[in-house]
Amino acid sequence: MLEFFNMVLHIDQTLGVWVAQYGVWVYLVLFLIVFAETGLVVLPFLPGDSLLFIAGAFGATGHIDPILMSVLLIVAAVTGNTLNYAIGRYIGPRVFSMNLRFLDRGALMRTHAFYEKHGGKTIVMSRFIPVVRTFAPFVAGVADMSLARFQLFNILGALLWVISLVAAGYFFGNIPLVREHLNTIVLIGLAAAIVPVVGAAVVKLFRSRRTQ
Repeated sequence: MLEFFNMVLHIDQTLGVWVAQYGVWVYLVLFLIVFAETGLVVLPFLPGDSLLFIAGAFGATGHIDPILMSVLLIVAAVTGNTLNYAIGRYIGPRVFSMNLRFLDRGALMRTHAFYEKHGGKTIVMSRFIPVVRTFAPFVAGVADMSLARFQLFNILGALLWVISLVAAGYFFGNIPLVREHLNTIVLIGLAAAIVPVVGAAVVKLFRSRRTQ
């Protein structure tokens, strides 16, 4: 089991071995990894961006059908987020109905209001931020974001995330320089996704303090 998890965490090095050994079963493996990363709040460490990129690169070589793979991974991303949201929505009322002194009910209401106003952008943008994409749907469920609104942005985010990264891998993943520096590229992409979010939050905080 430990060896399997090690192979999953180093998917950029092991996907070729899986394709050779398991053939069409590799589609199921990829589906389960994406589903688990997005659907189970306890597994945020599973690869997401690198998996999609490398899978796209293998799609370009003909070892994997890129269209079939993309469809399956979109379904995995959507259903994973939906499960995560459902868990949060189920757990949320139970937690917040308990009479706990440390529970800030005002913060809960503000979180609910935030997700109703900005939750769509959060769900879409979180797709491109590791760890955050695992927790975002759970928090949306806890905050009782409406299911229809959640699913709209859930599907949109899954489409953008899977298609963009698989396409990037398909067209650039087999360039030696890109393959050799994949981890660096992922970190740069992560920074590019996080910096605008943090910047917007800082600006909003600064403006709110000025108006007080």
